[in-house]
Amino acid sequence: MEHTRIKELLNATEFGHEVIVKGWVKTFRNNQFIAINDGSSIHNIQAVVDFENTPDALLKRITTGAALRIKGNLIESQGKGQKVEIKVNELTILGDSDAEKYPLQPKKHSLEFLREIAHLRFRTTTFNAVFKVRNALAFAVHKFFNDKDFVYMHTPIITGSDAEGAGEMFRVTSLDLNNIPRTENGDIDFKEDFFGKSTNLTVSGQLEGELAAMALGNIYTFGPTFRAENSNTTRHLAEFWMIEPEMAFYELEDNMDLAEDLLKYVIKYALDTCPEEIEFLKTRLLEEEKNKPAAERAELNLIDKLTFVLNNDFERVTYTEAIDILKRSKPNQKKQFKYLIDEWGADLQSEHERYLVEKHYKKPVILIDYPAEIKSFYMKQNDVDANGHKTVRAMDILFPGIGEMVGGSQREENLDKLLSRMAEVNIPAEEMEWFLDTRRYGSAPHSGFGLGFERLVLFVTGMTNIRDVIPFPRTPNNAEF
Repeated sequence: MEHTRIKELLNATEFGHEVIVKGWVKTFRNNQFIAINDGSSIHNIQAVVDFENTPDALLKRITTGAALRIKGNLIESQGKGQKVEIKVNELTILGDSDAEKYPLQPKKHSLEFLREIAHLRFRTTTFNAVFKVRNALAFAVHKFFNDKDFVYMHTPIITGSDAEGAGEMFRVTSLDLNNIPRTENGDIDFKEDFFGKSTNLTVSGQLEGELAAMALGNIYTFGPTFRAENSNTTRHLAEFWMIEPEMAFYELEDNMDLAEDLLKYVIKYALDTCPEEIEFLKTRLLEEEKNKPAAERAELNLIDKLTFVLNNDFERVTYTEAIDILKRSKPNQKKQFKYLIDEWGADLQSEHERYLVEKHYKKPVILIDYPAEIKSFYMKQNDVDANGHKTVRAMDILFPGIGEMVGGSQREENLDKLLSRMAEVNIPAEEMEWFLDTRRYGSAPHSGFGLGFERLVLFVTGMTNIRDVIPFPRTPNNAEF
């Protein structure tokens, strides 16, 4: 390797030797001081040019965004703001950048503007930090499960099943849309399509994951999932990544323990391996919060918020207990909630989840035993309670500032109960025979959950818009790059 990464040089303890760096110009001051960055660190290294002995034509080409190769001596810096610098002996322009047209000028840009140039936003310090943290979290997920002897499964992205019941799906087709084949009664003839049937992009790898868990014991998936919801909020993407473990012989309590362990493990891993990035993001968030009214500012800074999650056992609360707390809460009684809680059975909104976490318990909360009506068909049914309430062994993990971080359940292993629930919600059993076979042959208690990866990255980076924690966001009317 001909050059040294800047991250390594910034931590150097020996000086005087010649080094080579390659990177991009962040700023060039006084015809003398180049701030250069190669992506390995959120910090730049300063290179000092002997401008009196450097041709003018070359100096003019040292512009923001230009790619350079610099050969020089690594020395202890005399100036403020950096410990080391490079005294340039030889400078080569690898790629010019027209300073007049380059969109990333050396000034503060809004996140909205950077979203419009998402192909260049990686070059900013903020997005260098965000995507380093995203990378650390992804690696930590794999390490966590690998160390626990889970099997990593790749479940299909194209699926013929829309039984997950998770809203609108994207259709996958190779049909000529200008000349769609029709059956005799005028319906689209999917027998003519590539797969010979109607297919969609998956909303979850869970159902296929269950098949593998019922043979391999403990598995997890980590892949892209798709929802065609026309939802243009700071919390929704049409394409996002999901972590979905499925475990044979796990009851709901085991499921909760695993999810809490996973969240604490990956957050700690990010804090341990990305201290500079998270410190930078903490400062960035504090700056951003200065513009908010005092009442809207977060009580904890980013690092305190992350350690707060690590240091607290998650509070485990039934849906019924939560409804009682919310009913009696001040914002509900004073009609400050947008959605008032008046009866058992209501679907909890983000404002309710955040009240429980941030105001009532002041720690992450795991809500369990939800009404069967508002949950998916595959969740294990509890016995009907004294009030005649039908509940399922569901669990949602709620986090400060985010609301729901994890959704999961013990799965219904009883074939008859599963069939009757499917009939209630109009899921045709014949389409799901492959899934039902796991309940016919050697059925066993099993559980699993889904963790939306971007929500996790949002929480750990302190960013406020989910479009800023995925490289290329896919949202309604937006599939750029």
